[in-house]
Amino acid sequence: MARTDEIFKPALVGKKIPILTLDNKWHRLFTKSEFTPELVGLEKNLNELLKRQAKVNTESKELKKLKKKLMDEVVILADEMGEHPTKKQDKEMADHKRLIKECNEKMDAYEEELVELPRQINQINNQLMLITMDVCYRKLQQNTKELSEIEEWIGGIRRELKKKVVRKQEKEAVINRLYAYMHDIFGAEVIELFDMQYDPEEKYRKKETAAQAESPEKQTEGQDKQAQEPEKTKQTEKEAESESEDIQTPKS
Repeated sequence: MARTDEIFKPALVGKKIPILTLDNKWHRLFTKSEFTPELVGLEKNLNELLKRQAKVNTESKELKKLKKKLMDEVVILADEMGEHPTKKQDKEMADHKRLIKECNEKMDAYEEELVELPRQINQINNQLMLITMDVCYRKLQQNTKELSEIEEWIGGIRRELKKKVVRKQEKEAVINRLYAYMHDIFGAEVIELFDMQYDPEEKYRKKETAAQAESPEKQTEGQDKQAQEPEKTKQTEKEAESESEDIQTPKS
């Protein structure tokens, strides 16, 4: 816990930490195995304090409404009693005063609790934050280490892949040279004669077809050029005929 005491705890000073148990992102930080009994206990205590705070706030507001109602009734009752109140009126007035006193006592207690609860909530919330920081630090270190290992492995695979690609190209070149020579002599029978598993020429044609399919724009450009060539040819023929007429026309 050296890092927690020396680095993490001072980092929380002056920081406004959100209530962690109310934050869905906080819950997603931990796997089930990482949610230790300590975390479970702190989470439970914090949630109970939050519930108590909400209950005290609600009851405090209700008490203020009740006190106001009792005070209004006391004013009305005092007007009705006059100088010669009845026993019933005296009893009602005494009951109201008693209830108002109880309201004041409860409200005072709630006020003190509402001052203490935020301090307790903040204390437990900070403890949760310290544990969270420690867990995140360890996970960051572990994942960074594993990431470096994966990147190193990928780098090795890439280097090996480049070597394999070069060797593949070399083998294809040898096969193509041998096939071309034998094809010139034996023709298409060379495939069966030498028990070849594939035809290099057929493979080349497939590559060409795939390349053309991937670049339709190039095909369109080729067709445009072909369409332009007849026009250029006609223009050239007209120019040639014109020059021929100039040559054949006798000078006057």
